[in-house]
Amino acid sequence: MTQPDETGQGGRKVALITGSSRGLGRSIAEHLARSGHDIVVNYRRNADLAQESVQRLEQLGARAIAIQADLESTEEIDAMFDGVQAQFGRLDVLVNNAAATAFKPLLELNDTNVQRTLRLSVNGFVRCVQQAVPLMDGRPGRVVAISGVDSSHYMPGHGLLGAAKAAVESLVRAFALELGPRGITVNGVRPGGFETDSSRIYGGSQYEFLRERFIAQSGIKDFGTVDDMAGAVDYLVSPDARYVTGHVIVVDGGLTANLGELDAINDATRNHHMGRVNS
Repeated sequence: MTQPDETGQGGRKVALITGSSRGLGRSIAEHLARSGHDIVVNYRRNADLAQESVQRLEQLGARAIAIQADLESTEEIDAMFDGVQAQFGRLDVLVNNAAATAFKPLLELNDTNVQRTLRLSVNGFVRCVQQAVPLMDGRPGRVVAISGVDSSHYMPGHGLLGAAKAAVESLVRAFALELGPRGITVNGVRPGGFETDSSRIYGGSQYEFLRERFIAQSGIKDFGTVDDMAGAVDYLVSPDARYVTGHVIVVDGGLTANLGELDAINDATRNHHMGRVNS
């Protein structure tokens, strides 16, 4: 029996990572470049930063392009996948990483906050998968969605984003069963505390305190890195994970297995948003 072609030109697969001009998305792109993928860098605004990512990926031996698309827009998502088709003629891996929200208590959210968060995280994910599937036709495909600890645990200011991420995790399970017969696996990665520009912005004046608390609560007694999260994605898109689908892998160093320090972490976050500083 003839096996479907699993690689593109030069034996490399093609991966699209949304929100990959910086932070976790960029780290995922670099990991996948090292493991034999050509890369499509998606960005929303900063073309210069996206081009820096492309240059770094090329240094790692990958063919890389950058495509601008705001994932709140169906039209821009569709145009992005048209670009993938034109440049590569195929897609093997989709990593849904882009996310944004207003970090406010739920009673302070307005309709725009809610609609934009859900359009990006939920509608955008569904549309990206719908557009990715035809480009994966005839080959084993991989879809990975980046979730977050706020999908299952309360974090101040994360109520809306946590709800969106919980919806994404539900979609992971449904897509896994619907796409399994096509040879496409769908999984998620749920990070705990790890160091990025976004976590420093969110933590603000309380960042170092929060980091210490996360380390104290984790089983490994260390803070996560973008490489820890990217490594989990790298595994899920590899041939070794062909029988893993419909699951969300928690990568948090044991953080959510230990509830002992959770109140202190949440208190510190509340104090940051109210302008108080813990000592």
